[in-house]
This record gives sequence, C-alpha cells and structure tokens, in this order.
Amino acid sequence: MTTLIRIALAILFLDELLVGFWNQAFPRSFYDNFPTVTLNPPFSEHYARDFGGATLGLAVVLGIALAVPRAAFTIPAAAAFSTFAIPHFFFHLTHLDHATVGEAVFLTTGNAVVALLGLLVIVLTLVRDTGQRRRRGAEPPQNGTAGG
Repeated sequence: MTTLIRIALAILFLDELLVGFWNQAFPRSFYDNFPTVTLNPPFSEHYARDFGGATLGLAVVLGIALAVPRAAFTIPAAAAFSTFAIPHFFFHLTHLDHATVGEAVFLTTGNAVVALLGLLVIVLTLVRDTGQRRRRGAEPPQNGTAGG
C-alpha cells in the first residue's frame, strides 16, 4: 500500500515541481508553451509567478510526504493539493469554449487524473493505517478518549 501511496505522491510532486518551477522561473515561456494555457486571459507575470510559487509550495509538502509517507504528512499534503486540484478541474471543465476537441480532452483528462490522485492518496493512507492498527490490535477506544 505504501508503494502505491509513494507512486501517487511522486506523480503529484513531479507535476507540481515542473509546473511550479517553469511558471516561477520562466512565466512568459510557460504561458506561451504549456498546452492550453493561452486559452485563458492574457498573460500576467504577477499571476504566473504567484501561481508558480504556490505550486512550488505544494511540491515541498508533497515531497516531504513522498520522503516520509506517514499519515501526518501524506494526508495534509494530499488535502492541500486536492484543495487546489479539484476546483482547478471544475474551472477547466466549465471553460472549454475556445478549446479544440483535443485540448478539451487533454484538459479534462489530465486535470481529473491529478485531482483523483490527491484523493486516492488520502484514501490509501487511511486504509493502510486502519489495517495496520487492526493487525496490531491497537484500535482506539470507542468512547473517544485517548486511553492507553
């Protein structure tokens, strides 16, 4: 299970690292060359660099979770990513007016996959850790106390 979590985190980390670095370091190149970006409003260096920086911030927390795939790291990292990725998916889903069929398929599929990967990391972590607790016989008390 940890291997699947790490694979999903690695994909998200590399995606955010590449997009964030490119957007932060070379915002005009990102706008001009990243598929479908030019479908959006005119280029703004300020927004491009802000988005790049925020994306690099997500890469940092995803990288930490990838290196140490404990729930204390994986769940917050995946939740932070999903907080961005799910609305991002719906934005593109509802703004396909000027996209070709190929661009629409690329945007919808690519954004859906990464949005689902963020949620998958959370689910896999919860399943893995619940199974580990059960195998160790360490189910938490049912009355909500932290018994010991």
